[in-house]
Amino acid sequence: MATLLLCEAKKGISACQIQRTLGISYKTAWYLCHRIRAAMKEAAKPKLTGTVEMDETYIGGRNTNKGHAAKFDNKEIVIGIRQRDGELRLFHAEDAKAGTIAQYIRDNVKSDVDVIITDDFASYPHATKIAGVPHKSINHSGHVYVMGDIHTNTVESAFSLLKRGIIGTWHRVSPKHLASYLEEMEFRFNRRKRPDLFIDTLRHMVTAQVLTFEKLTA
Repeated sequence: MATLLLCEAKKGISACQIQRTLGISYKTAWYLCHRIRAAMKEAAKPKLTGTVEMDETYIGGRNTNKGHAAKFDNKEIVIGIRQRDGELRLFHAEDAKAGTIAQYIRDNVKSDVDVIITDDFASYPHATKIAGVPHKSINHSGHVYVMGDIHTNTVESAFSLLKRGIIGTWHRVSPKHLASYLEEMEFRFNRRKRPDLFIDTLRHMVTAQVLTFEKLTA
């Protein structure tokens, strides 16, 4: 039942809601959710191709009255890569430097990709050059958001869904477990039009390695 509830919630479901619905303890509900997410992580992830969009976003509370330099203090970086009419990849990144971004491209995008489209963030031109893939950008700094087929709206819509899940459902996500929530959002998003989302999740739960409570809380 916990698996069904988690699969059917477009923006995720909180452990508190699982606790109330199933009449179990919060500890059990929280552990159940993380075991399901761990199984989702085991799904196969083919490399993306065609037209691929890439962007970064920052997760965390607001830094008010600290000036522009502190805008991203205490924020967690999430890298998003999405193939148009294809799948999404989400990653909790240590930084947004060119070398880091280039490695995500190598690991998740085919070398013969048609093009990677990004905004005008300084790291992307160098990163795509390192990875050896064609690159086009849209000038968000100049308030340009669409120029024909050049835009990042596809990946940004996935970011929007993720943030609505964090703000409206989970309320608080620790840096330690952020990657697990990203795996859940990615898994459900990529299967949102499939009628076998629930049974496919169960298949992964049967075959995935058991996540012990000790390992989860280490």
